[in-house]
Amino acid sequence: MNDYIWQRVIDIANYVLTTGETVRAVAEAFGVSKSTVHKDITERLSQINPGLAKQVKAVLEINKAERHLRGGEATRRKYRGKEEKVG
Repeated sequence: MNDYIWQRVIDIANYVLTTGETVRAVAEAFGVSKSTVHKDITERLSQINPGLAKQVKAVLEINKAERHLRGGEATRRKYRGKEEKVG
């Protein structure tokens, strides 16, 4: 594994732990795709630092459990804005 990939994996893992951000938000912050973030966190991190990988996985599980709430809120905001423009 190249040094820059190794460093990105560690940086992404630490960012997820400190912020609790979603994969989408992390990808945007680091300028990489969601697929890259997911691969870094699920495959590469476990090879580099299994303990850190467990901690990050716990944050991702929380995000996964809450995603339906975030989706519902986004839809609510979307349609509230349309109602204000029409009404």
